[in-house]
Amino acid sequence: MKENRPGISKYFIAIVPPSPIYEEANKWKGFFRDEFHSKGALQSPPHITLHMPFEWKTIKEDFLKFKLREFCGWHHSFEIKLSNFGCFAPRVIFIQVEENNKLKETQGELFRFCKTHLNLFNANRQDKPFHPHLTVACRDLKKVDFPKAWASVKDQGLIESFSVNDLALLKHNGKNWEIFERSLFPK
Repeated sequence: MKENRPGISKYFIAIVPPSPIYEEANKWKGFFRDEFHSKGALQSPPHITLHMPFEWKTIKEDFLKFKLREFCGWHHSFEIKLSNFGCFAPRVIFIQVEENNKLKETQGELFRFCKTHLNLFNANRQDKPFHPHLTVACRDLKKVDFPKAWASVKDQGLIESFSVNDLALLKHNGKNWEIFERSLFPK
């Protein structure tokens, strides 16, 4: 990712799983780094992207955080189930998120909210529908290594679930993505 312009930072909005799922996902990212030299997924915390990366003026960060808290104030916690591995061949391997109407509703509402209240228009790609997942091997996975990497996890049994209690605003520090703000759903 190219470096930030002065006074502008990059952000995205995601669901970051709690412990121990967070650590388990990082363990898988480390596996792909160590075994297949795919370290791109380690440039961000484990997450499920709800809004694609966008640029925002750093002097307006408080407004951005306020609006995300406002959005979260209208929503409630919901459950997510992770089930096994999936891929976008020939470069990306991820932990699958099971079909979830509440997650799709939340993402769709967030997309519309960001468009209307924050004037953000890059939240999705016209040609690709929302496909929630948790990436563990990124686009830096070499095509030649993909078959072996995919074979190493495709039959792994992995089932986890967690309650989504907040949304995370992630910010790029020029090198990596970091959790910048968590906005809680009301109890």
